[in-house]
Amino acid sequence: MSNSPADLAALRAALSVGPFVILTGAGLSTGSGIPAYRDAEGRWVHPMPVQHQAFLRDEAVRRRYWARSFVGWRRFGQARPNGGHTALAELERQGHVHTLITQNVDGLHLMAGSRSVIELHGALRHVVCLDCGQRHERVAVQVWLEALNPGFDPSIVEAAQTAPDGDAHLEDTAYAGFSVPSCPECGGVLKPDVVFYGDNVPRDRVAQALTSVEEAAGLLVVGSSLMVYSGYRFAERAHRLGKPVIAINQGVTRADALLAFKVEDDCVAILQALAAPT
Repeated sequence: MSNSPADLAALRAALSVGPFVILTGAGLSTGSGIPAYRDAEGRWVHPMPVQHQAFLRDEAVRRRYWARSFVGWRRFGQARPNGGHTALAELERQGHVHTLITQNVDGLHLMAGSRSVIELHGALRHVVCLDCGQRHERVAVQVWLEALNPGFDPSIVEAAQTAPDGDAHLEDTAYAGFSVPSCPECGGVLKPDVVFYGDNVPRDRVAQALTSVEEAAGLLVVGSSLMVYSGYRFAERAHRLGKPVIAINQGVTRADALLAFKVEDDCVAILQALAAPT
């Protein structure tokens, strides 16, 4: 389907039955300057992100992560909601959104004013100590990183390509001498409060999200290929329950066979039209 009055009429008709769960992915945040993980065919287009177990056991991996995050945060931390984020907040105010589940870690839904939000994979704005459990703000950690690495070449920042998870693409030689801060409370290991690849989404978070799918009239997927099971499971559950699963996504999704219909167009433009007064 393309962006047409018929598409919008079908979406409005679906939402009129009752509030939907909205499931968002990286495709929604591209309009805010944050790149997507995959292309239209669902193929991965970035270097693979850090793995959970590798981060836990290897100091060199932690150095790599924090050096790349230090560079990437300068752009990632400046990202602001786009029209799609604000449209979803408006749809919630109109009573069309039961819960918003996001696979993104950028915090832009909360910034845009959405209230009923489940950040499935956590949020980069928070950092947690793996030893004492103390949470720190990412903006504070950036200051610590700057203080520990005064000689880090600023030209690297301008040349580096930002990744969807806030990292930047750096050559290994760029961070050989990079210093990583410890928790100021206990000296423990600091980790972004997000779910790394190879780790599991907390069970209570998954349970809350599944309950919202069970309570809602249907599921609307926005800007996600659903190639990762942590998101696909909600489409699978909604379909099993006989609830309509709809997608606004440019390209294939893992759930294409489950969809009632799909709008293959820019999700920001579609959401803005959907939220506009009729």
